Amino acid sequence: METRSPYNIPIAKPFFTGNEAELVQQALNSGWVSQGPLVEQFEQAIATYTKANYAVATSSCTTSLHVSMLIHGIGYGDDVICPSYSFIATANGIRHAGAQPQFVDIDPATLNIDPAATQAYIEANYTTEMLHKLSGNRLKAILIVHQIGIPADIDKFADIAKRFGLAIIEDSACALGSKYKNQPIGASGNTGALSFHPRKVITTGEGGMLLLGQESLAEKARIYRAHGASISDFARHKSSSTVYESYEVIGYNYRMTDIQAAIGLKQLETLENLIEQRRTIAEAYNKAFAQLDELEIICPPEYVTRWNYQSYPIRLTRGSVASRDAIMQLLHDKGVTTRRGIPPIHKEPVYDQGQTLPQTESVSKRSLFLPIFAQLTEDEIRHIIDSVKQSCLPTVCAT
Repeated sequence: METRSPYNIPIAKPFFTGNEAELVQQALNSGWVSQGPLVEQFEQAIATYTKANYAVATSSCTTSLHVSMLIHGIGYGDDVICPSYSFIATANGIRHAGAQPQFVDIDPATLNIDPAATQAYIEANYTTEMLHKLSGNRLKAILIVHQIGIPADIDKFADIAKRFGLAIIEDSACALGSKYKNQPIGASGNTGALSFHPRKVITTGEGGMLLLGQESLAEKARIYRAHGASISDFARHKSSSTVYESYEVIGYNYRMTDIQAAIGLKQLETLENLIEQRRTIAEAYNKAFAQLDELEIICPPEYVTRWNYQSYPIRLTRGSVASRDAIMQLLHDKGVTTRRGIPPIHKEPVYDQGQTLPQTESVSKRSLFLPIFAQLTEDEIRHIIDSVKQSCLPTVCAT
């Protein structure tokens, strides 16, 4: 008779203190349930925390990425370099603007797009005028992703961007609270995009935030997120005189609500504590799994001065999709939920053009993600560690 595990540990779990409800009720009582004063407060709080000059709230990170393309003048006939080892929204944000993603391989040590591979790709595929040698598209930007909260090497990409006259956009969906060279992600002055999806360290249910270095870009972003209106409802409400909006661009309804912002403001108060709890869990994992020859763990380079551990990956030293999936099933049987390594975007039917990215594909097929969230108990952490050790036997992990 099969014995069911007494454990049922999810891969992630949002953390709420209960204080969120009070501010949500305040929003309901105020009548501002769409974009209003609490959105403005949340934007200011995020800008202060990240050291960004400006922050513009949106309905999701995907819509933030779309708007980031629009405000940089990226559209049809343009290319944007990005990694394939990312959630598909990274590429979709480019396509929503009409541009084409150009996928470049990652550095397996960081899971982030490789600067050297990026420069080589540009030199091999574009003219000195940044026109693609086959399609004629113009290369406009590099979209770097701080994958699972690990900062990419921003300075190296800044050098590449300067050399070729490109913009840098940061997909910082997972990276709130991480630091690059002791500066928070968002402080670079580049346009970036955050996510507040429930899988992230803090959440508003759904929601995103643009981080911006220039006032002109922030103003454009505010217009694009609100149907193209030259002035928001809240700004008109605050005005001491009658003001009428105009519409000079085709915009979108990408607004965050005050209800979401209320949750976000209270969540932000817990962020530092949540990151420290995640880092404590990760330290326990690192100590245990570093002893296993069958597994590889991520040891970020020195420029990563804080990793928020939005996710915790392990990677088989050798193996295949079959051996990785066998371990995932064994862990599932022990009540430990996992997720496969990030599926390469360039292999998804909607983007597949026969491209091969060796590092991306190898990392993806050998990787899985373990549970990491603040509410994990010491007993659950020990059970996860013991289950991984029992599941990752040489006979399972072998090629």
